[in-house]
Amino acid sequence: MKYFNMLTITGLLTAIFLLAGCAGEPATAPPAQDTPTPDTRSAEERQEGDPDDVLLGATAAPTPIPVTPTATPKPPPPTPNPRPTATPAPEATNTVESKPLTELVEIPGGVFTMGRDDGADDEGPAHEVDLPTFYIEIFEVTNAQFAAFVNDTNYVTDAEQTGSTGWRGYYIQGKDNQPAVKVSWNDATAYCDWADRRLPTEAEWEKAARGPDGNLYPWGNNWNADNANVKESGFRGTTQVGSFAAGASPYGVFDMGGNVWEWTADWYQPYPGNTVPDDFYGEKFRVVRGGGWFDEPDQVLTVNRSSTSPKAANDDIGFRCAADPE
Repeated sequence: MKYFNMLTITGLLTAIFLLAGCAGEPATAPPAQDTPTPDTRSAEERQEGDPDDVLLGATAAPTPIPVTPTATPKPPPPTPNPRPTATPAPEATNTVESKPLTELVEIPGGVFTMGRDDGADDEGPAHEVDLPTFYIEIFEVTNAQFAAFVNDTNYVTDAEQTGSTGWRGYYIQGKDNQPAVKVSWNDATAYCDWADRRLPTEAEWEKAARGPDGNLYPWGNNWNADNANVKESGFRGTTQVGSFAAGASPYGVFDMGGNVWEWTADWYQPYPGNTVPDDFYGEKFRVVRGGGWFDEPDQVLTVNRSSTSPKAANDDIGFRCAADPE
């Protein structure tokens, strides 16, 4: 059938040509077609994307479409637990020359058991300590209170002396009643001197945190992340002092677990009867207690001990003052 069609078409073209010749008119030959220039490039060269890549009668190489990989979904940040109604820091309940100081609570004198035998090496042995009556601030020292001290004395913190913004960099709008951080042991001591107070000893701090029953956490012996500003709580920074009423110690002292580590007066030394060596013991590092806003349950224990340089200024270390009876 193909051949028949081709012969028929050829015959018709011949007849038309002869008739045209008979009429005295020159026959018009069909225009010659350009012969394509062979493409001698390699396949790799034809994929470079220049205009010559597309040839007549040839199928152009497809343009690769970049494939955007599907991003692996990241887990959402932890949702902070609902913050309890905050207990505001008292306005100058106790004043020294009208200085805005935090209220003190009395810790009765007597013997208590410090440390434990089944914990970290530096937490033991458990031993009895007889303390006289003392007072301790119910809240950590706040940004507003530390600012009052600085404004009154023109004090320059250790961090600022090294060129850092120090505590000022963390004292932003809305953080008046959050604990002052980036303050060294030296800075905390200077504040307490200004307030006619002092840093608590390590034993005083532990007694105020444990209460008469020797709690492992300020609120009891069972871990509960709802009772403190810690890593598991999800805040990822300091919170207003007194925000966790359920986490207060039996003596009514707030934030002794979490929020910020707190300076104590003592050097980091072994307890009496502790023979386990530790390179950090001596008069090199000051004890900090209580754990901070990014710590695990073990760091928040009332018996947990840590230490650092007296000039250290971290964003999770603050302090509170103590006082002796008048």
